[in-house]
Amino acid sequence: MALLNFRKREIAAPTPSSPEVEAFLKGYSIEVMPRTAEKIEDFRDLLPEGTRVYIAHIDGTPIEDMVRTAKRLAAEGYPVMPHFPARIIRDKATLENWIAMYQGEAGVDQALLLAGGLAAPQGDFESSMQLMETGLFDKAGFKRLHVAGHPEGNRDIDPSGGADNVMAALRWKQAFSERSDAQMALATQFCFDAKPIIAWADGLKAAGIDLPIHIGIAGPAKLQTLIKFAVACGVGPSLKVLQKRAMDVTKLLLPYEPTDVVAELAAHKAAHPDFNIESVHFFPLGGIKTNAGWARDNGGDAAKPANFS
Repeated sequence: MALLNFRKREIAAPTPSSPEVEAFLKGYSIEVMPRTAEKIEDFRDLLPEGTRVYIAHIDGTPIEDMVRTAKRLAAEGYPVMPHFPARIIRDKATLENWIAMYQGEAGVDQALLLAGGLAAPQGDFESSMQLMETGLFDKAGFKRLHVAGHPEGNRDIDPSGGADNVMAALRWKQAFSERSDAQMALATQFCFDAKPIIAWADGLKAAGIDLPIHIGIAGPAKLQTLIKFAVACGVGPSLKVLQKRAMDVTKLLLPYEPTDVVAELAAHKAAHPDFNIESVHFFPLGGIKTNAGWARDNGGDAAKPANFS
């Protein structure tokens, strides 16, 4: 039996670090890949009932593996949100087939739509907006669609380092959300510093973009692992948080935990209830068991939010 067990409640959950953090972590989501999911005997030993589980689709992963993972998670009682990376989907017929497979095998009715990590498309699609324009997700009755957000910018979209292209895309997605029956939200890249996140979220609201934000947070991991992923994923100014930590010999060998960034965001949310960050989305870069344990220890064993779907 796994050490962490939410099904039988054999281990009492510790007192959360603060009511604000507990509230902020309520209804958190987490990301897995098929190859990492295979290593988990039963997700019910790790995650609270109702946790939304994203399934990351890396180029080269067969769609059959993705669907098999979705079916397994759904059978264990978890709402599944698979990635649909535009640049690895060859054409509209392929997209329609993927949707049908997910729905037929696993009852999937929510998706994360994103461009994907490839520099050039392998087929007809280059952006998540083109996927939405097909109308296939609305036709299939998807209840929820998430799209990518970039609190620290995205050099692939704005090579100059500005935000003009990113903001234009967000305005398009905002307009799409107003004509789609699906609930929409922004799921973001992970960051390590609360201040740029708060400034970015407030800037979106001031620009009239009110899509709820599911903020990306890197779970506990070795510092070297996080720096490697952060550089590869283009994390911006908040990378300095890790670099500063790496220069402190007393902390260099200790695992990073997202305690500080989560606590600061939670305090800001408590002080500003209309703050547009709705939920936390974990990237378990140090392992899903470690991440699930950290979330539990900080109050993440909480009921799903009222607007959960």
